[in-house]
Amino acid sequence: MQMTDLSGIRLGFALCGSFCNAARALEAAKACADAGAEILPVVSEHFAGMETRFGTPEDFLAPLRTLGGGRLIASIPEAEPIGPKNLTDVLAVCPCTGNLLAKLSAGITDGTVPMAVKSHLRGGKPVVLCIATNDGLSASARNIGDLLNRRHYYFVPFGQDDPEKKPTSLVADFSALPETIAAAVRGVQLQPVLKVSLRDDDKWAPPQPAKGS
Repeated sequence: MQMTDLSGIRLGFALCGSFCNAARALEAAKACADAGAEILPVVSEHFAGMETRFGTPEDFLAPLRTLGGGRLIASIPEAEPIGPKNLTDVLAVCPCTGNLLAKLSAGITDGTVPMAVKSHLRGGKPVVLCIATNDGLSASARNIGDLLNRRHYYFVPFGQDDPEKKPTSLVADFSALPETIAAAVRGVQLQPVLKVSLRDDDKWAPPQPAKGS
């Protein structure tokens, strides 16, 4: 399969506090860089300051700084100039938590990542959301629906990661981020948006029609 080409794209890469997906997000950032994107890392206050069982902040901030050529946006004052200074062509939020979905839907700008999104949207440029939320099919469902219906927002295809143990949980296919970005630059939502399952023992595939349909 031909590799997605992101050459010349200035990509803001924002990370929120879905810590269990931090390593996967870092891999996605590397994949975008390998595809030719110029990375500008942006991290939420929680991501930059909380140590969890998945690692210390510096475990992830150090490689992000490397990908960003030494740059790392970690505060509201640093994020505010993104739009006015035209620093990004696309902004990806990976992972995008249910908390951030609610803030984007409501227009709340009280942290580094929502400020980065707001500032970037000032220029009418695409925002790509790579969601990871345990309440995607409950409390966050309304916010996903709202943002799906908003201009300039694009979603990395997502599905249920554990329908039996976590029936309301949704997680994006992080490996599809470069392809989703390339489509968003063209003003296109990568399809299909909904995937059957994200469990490790399942393959990503679009729903199949019932026999006789």
